[in-house]
Amino acid sequence: MSRYGLNKVCHMTQTDLAFRERMRSDPAGAIADFPLTDEERRAVVSGDVATLYKMGVHAFLLSRLPRFESLGLTRDEYIARMRTLL
Repeated sequence: MSRYGLNKVCHMTQTDLAFRERMRSDPAGAIADFPLTDEERRAVVSGDVATLYKMGVHAFLLSRLPRFESLGLTRDEYIARMRTLL
C-alpha cells in the first residue's frame, strides 16, 4: 500500500490545476504513473473516500476532493460516503 502516493494524489488535486482537470475528465489516466496498488486505483477512480480513509489518506486532503468536484464527488455525496464509516 502506498499511503504517500494516495495522499499525493489528493494533494495534487488541490494544488495542481492541470492535474485537477485530469482527475475530473480521466481519473484513471491521471493516476497512471503513481505507484498504487490495483485496490488503491479502484478506490481513487470510484471516489470511494471511505476506503481511502481506511487506507490512511489524511482526512483533510480527502475533504478537499468535493470542493473541486473531483471524481464526480459533490459535498453531499462525500458526506454520505464518509458516513458509511460509522
